[in-house]
Amino acid sequence: MARSFNRASRVGHELQKEIAIILQREIKDPRLGMVTVSGVDLSRDLAYAKVYVTFLNDSDPEVVQQGLKVLNDATGYIRSLVGKAMKLRIVPELKFSYDDSLVKGMQMSNLVQNVIKSDNERHKE
Repeated sequence: MARSFNRASRVGHELQKEIAIILQREIKDPRLGMVTVSGVDLSRDLAYAKVYVTFLNDSDPEVVQQGLKVLNDATGYIRSLVGKAMKLRIVPELKFSYDDSLVKGMQMSNLVQNVIKSDNERHKE
């Protein structure tokens, strides 16, 4: 019987939880704002992790770039905290990337609502 999750995905889920807690409690940079970790892609050898983040307060490209710069500059500190929290032989190198799926999802939802609204108005006439 095959396993439904491999080790990299299980460690990735745990890494996502730990990084979210660290960003919430430990990183006090005022330039960062509200950040959520939306996903983690971990290499099979657990040496590299691409962390996808979303900035809740603002989707302005300048704020996003500044937030990513802050996070990528703090990777050493975040990585050391992850190493203390998780029992891993190798703590993965972290690279933060912006996940715009939340913004795009909201835009698509607005488009669908506008189409439904215009369709209802046309049927009333």
